[in-house]
Amino acid sequence: MTAPLVIHCDNHLLVVNKPACVPTVPDESGDESLLDRARRWVEEEFDKPGRAFLAVVHRLDRPVSGVLCFARTSKGADRVGAQFRARTARKQYFGVVVGEPRGVGGVVEQELWKDRAKNRVEVARAPREGSRTARTEWRVLERRGGLTLLALEPHTGRPHQLRVACRSLGTPLVGDLKYGAREALPDKSIALHARRLELVHPTTREGLVFEAPLPDTDVWRGW
Repeated sequence: MTAPLVIHCDNHLLVVNKPACVPTVPDESGDESLLDRARRWVEEEFDKPGRAFLAVVHRLDRPVSGVLCFARTSKGADRVGAQFRARTARKQYFGVVVGEPRGVGGVVEQELWKDRAKNRVEVARAPREGSRTARTEWRVLERRGGLTLLALEPHTGRPHQLRVACRSLGTPLVGDLKYGAREALPDKSIALHARRLELVHPTTREGLVFEAPLPDTDVWRGW
């Protein structure tokens, strides 16, 4: 992992700007994961012998880019992981969608059910076994040339929640073939970027804010 991807590093945390199309953790593809890259960076940066400790406290979908936090200690993993589970860690995403949603903002609340065989999430008309309620706040930032830039804040942490919410607004994310887009992006990413992360430091209790710059790709340039 090259240095420009590192946003913040201290004794307990490593915060990075995840590139799109890199898996957060190792998967069946066999591609190098962000966890592997980040661990190697820690080992080289601090000249650590052996395998450096690095824990995953939250994840981003493979085609999504943006700010992502790892823990460098077990204490950090426990305390920051608890913030994500309690939803006290706040996340804001930017998304470029096809079309224009009605209005300038609102909340999408829906019952989501994941078909694990297809790795696809569907909206359930009523609660069913395995479904969970998802709540997403959205706001229009800019409209241009048939596309819209949205700010998205998940108030729950369901799989593919933001992707399904954008589809439900009638405006699928650019490149998101699984949820309504008609064309793929050249790099197979989707136009969803984890822009901002707010959490409390696990030992100092200081409130921290991290932001990841937008990717330097055609779909993001100029916004």
